[in-house]
Amino acid sequence: MERSGAGVTRAVRSNWSGAVLICAKCSKKVGRCFGPKRDQSLMKALRGHVGTGKGRKSRLGIVEVKCLGVCPKGEIVVVNGCASDTWHLIPRRMAMDEVAATLGLET
Repeated sequence: MERSGAGVTRAVRSNWSGAVLICAKCSKKVGRCFGPKRDQSLMKALRGHVGTGKGRKSRLGIVEVKCLGVCPKGEIVVVNGCASDTWHLIPRRMAMDEVAATLGLET
């Protein structure tokens, strides 16, 4: 965030050790088919599985972002910010243990 004319930037601290980006458009198309009862979105189920909250005070950022432009059928595009050279395609109803392992997240 930059102030106009001042040339000074401000920063906000977070406790994130990394960030996981989930395509919101893919997530909406696939729907709620994750979690123990298969009734949660991938973002919510992943937050619960990894044991992190939401917001900048959690230890890991798991956020939905605008369309990433890949648009696979029946899958969700997910990027682990710590390894952003590989984008993962997560199929619907994939077990959360497999999702976490695919993304390289510690549980």
